[in-house]
Amino acid sequence: MKKVILLLATCAFATAAIAQTTPTTEVKVRDNGTVKATTKTGKTNVGQAIENTGEATKNVATKAGHKIKHGTQKAGAKLKHGTKKMEAKTE
Repeated sequence: MKKVILLLATCAFATAAIAQTTPTTEVKVRDNGTVKATTKTGKTNVGQAIENTGEATKNVATKAGHKIKHGTQKAGAKLKHGTKKMEAKTE
């Protein structure tokens, strides 16, 4: 039940983030008669947070993958070197 609620909440936030991509223009008339027009574009704070979290997750996964690959290569090299030493001793 908790997973379903979390999934629905995530979908709601994602939908809200996508819905904010159209620019809106607000016109305000000040007390002295001047007009100020502001254009809002981009995502809501929630939408930007979701995007940032997704990018951070990708970065962490990429870094972990590189570390694992490097460690595997290192271990393979040590194993190869150790095997050659053992072969030399047995001959």
